[in-house]
Amino acid sequence: MIKEAIILAGGLGTRLKEAVPDLPKCMAPVAGRPFLFYVINYLRSQGIEKFIFSLGYKHEVIETYLDDQFPTLNFQIVTEAEPLGTGGAIQLAVAKATERNVVIANGDTTFRTDLQKAGTLHSFNNAECTLLLKPLHNFDRYGVVEINGDNLVTDFKEKKYYEQGTINGGLYILNVSGFLEHLFPEKFSFEKDYLEKSISSSTNGEQKIYGQVQDEYFIDIGIPEDYNRAQMEFAVSPPDLKTIDKSWTLFIDRDGVINHEKKDDYILNWREFIFYDGAKEAFQQFVNKFGQIIIVSNQRGVGRELMTEAELRSIHRHMETQIISAGGRIDKIYYCTSTDNKHPNRKPNPGLAFQAKADFEGIDLAKSIMVGNKPSDMLFGRNAGVFTVFTATTNPDVPFPHPDIDFRFNSLADFAKAL
Repeated sequence: MIKEAIILAGGLGTRLKEAVPDLPKCMAPVAGRPFLFYVINYLRSQGIEKFIFSLGYKHEVIETYLDDQFPTLNFQIVTEAEPLGTGGAIQLAVAKATERNVVIANGDTTFRTDLQKAGTLHSFNNAECTLLLKPLHNFDRYGVVEINGDNLVTDFKEKKYYEQGTINGGLYILNVSGFLEHLFPEKFSFEKDYLEKSISSSTNGEQKIYGQVQDEYFIDIGIPEDYNRAQMEFAVSPPDLKTIDKSWTLFIDRDGVINHEKKDDYILNWREFIFYDGAKEAFQQFVNKFGQIIIVSNQRGVGRELMTEAELRSIHRHMETQIISAGGRIDKIYYCTSTDNKHPNRKPNPGLAFQAKADFEGIDLAKSIMVGNKPSDMLFGRNAGVFTVFTATTNPDVPFPHPDIDFRFNSLADFAKAL
C-alpha cells in the first residue's frame, strides 16, 4: 500500500494571473473551493494517509487554508526559500518522508488513477520511479512518453502536435532511497534532469523508470481554458430527493441522529441507548429508496477504555434488531475507536466512506448522502465527495445555508418523510 504523498504547490501560476490574481495555482477557486481541496481528497480516496506539502510562492495562504480546512489531516510542510525547480522541491520534501515509496502529485492537476494498482506495478518491478500516463488525442500542449511491453519508459518526445499519444500525467510513485542516492544540485528539473537523463544514460538492466497507462479523468488547470472547464466539471448540484433510487447509498451517523446522545459523554451500554421518535421507522423508508444503508460513527469511548469493543458491538446488535423489527435494514456499521484526531478513519477524515466503497461494489460516492448532526459529519461528507443532510437535533444553531450542508431537517424522521 502506498500511504504517503508529496504535493507540489509552490508554483507562481503565471498563466492564470488574469483569472486568479495573487493566489498560488493550487488555491485557485474551482466550484467554490480551492483546487487543492479536490487534490487532497482524491489522494485520500486512494489510501493516502500522510501528506507533505512542498510550498513556495505565498506559502502562508496555503498554510492557513490547511490549518482551517484540514485540521485533522496528517501533514508536514516544507518551504522553498527560493524556487528550486520541480526536482529541487521534490528533493526537499522527500527528506521528510517516512515511507519507502511515496506518491508525487501536482497541486494544480488531478489525474484520477488507481494509485494502488500503479503501486503494485512499481513494487513488482522494483522501480525507482513509476509514471502515470494518460492517453490523449489531437493535442500539442504536452510531450509524449513511450513505454515498451515491459512498461519500461523508452523515450520522452518533445511538445508538438500529436494525433494520439500518452502524456505524463504529473503523478508519480517514487522510491525515496533510490532517488536520494543521486547527486543532484539544489535546483534542478525533475523531468529534464532526472527522468529524461535517467533514460538517456541508462544501460541494459540499469534503468528503473517505468510507466503505466490509465485512461482516467485528467485535468490541469494551469491555463485559463482548462481552469474554466474545471468550473463546470467540478460543479455539482444537490439531487432532487424524490428522484433517489436504489443506485444511491445512504451513510448515517449514530449518536444524535438515530439515538439521543449524551452531552460530553458516551453511550456505554444498551440501557442508555434511546431512539429518537420515528428513527426506527425511518429505516423502512430508507430500505425502499437506497441500495445500501451504512452507519459511520466515531466511538472514542472504546479508545479511552470507558467501554469495550464487545460492549459497543452489543449495542449495535440490539440497535439492528430493533430497526429490522420496524421493517428497516443496516448493511454494515463502520466505526472508529481511535482517540487520535488525525486517524484517517476518524471523522471528519473520510476513511470510513472509502472503506465502505472498497467493501461494496455498488457504492458510488457521487450518488451517496451523509446524514449527521455535527459540522464534522458534514465535512466528512464533503471530504468523501458525497451530498450532506444536517439534522438539527443537537446543534440547531449551525447556520443554513452552509457550504458543507446540502439539506437541513429537524430529525432523521423528517428527512425520511422528504424522500
